[in-house]
Amino acid sequence: MKLFIDSADIGEIREAAGWGILEGCTTNPSLVRKTGRSFRDCVTDILAVVDGPVSVEAVSPDAEGMVREGEDWAKLDPEKVTVKIPMGLEGLKAIRALAERNIKTNCTLVFSPTQAMLACRAGASFISPFVGRLDDIGHDGMELVADAVEFIDGYGLETEVIAASLRHPLHVIEAARAGAHISTIPFKVLKMMAVHPLTEAGIRKFNEDFAQIPAAGRQ
Repeated sequence: MKLFIDSADIGEIREAAGWGILEGCTTNPSLVRKTGRSFRDCVTDILAVVDGPVSVEAVSPDAEGMVREGEDWAKLDPEKVTVKIPMGLEGLKAIRALAERNIKTNCTLVFSPTQAMLACRAGASFISPFVGRLDDIGHDGMELVADAVEFIDGYGLETEVIAASLRHPLHVIEAARAGAHISTIPFKVLKMMAVHPLTEAGIRKFNEDFAQIPAAGRQ
């Protein structure tokens, strides 16, 4: 399973990229707003740092506008830019039109297996089931991930499933068990994944023991 970062903060993204684990990035207007920067400046910086797909949100209410936005964003980097299109009838039209133009798309705000199926058939490069938001209303968000992966793999479709709206490290493990092709993960959760109290205790113990070795024997 590939690991993306869900962020628009270039500082966070640079740090995660420096760990050697980052394979893509997803953004949205809410994340960009938190940075206080322009959408285009954020995306330009992200494209320079991330070696992989970068999902950029289209915000037009109709398919024609989404396609125009997608064509504009794709000019920044045709290989990396992936246009995030919200699920819906207009979104499906836009996904099909962008696919015909060889522009990658990520169908976002997917909350049901039927939505996932339609997005795949329209030609989405990626679909993003929102796990945490489904959990919030008493549904099993990870079940949607598993269902989508099952019919994509079963029918030999090329769409990849991005497990999104992940709230904690256990979500990431559950996404891998469900067969998600990708998890997109907030920076704070990525950091939590690297930490364990037994690791910290082990480091302290090794350092304490090393300090007790005579200086001449430390080399």
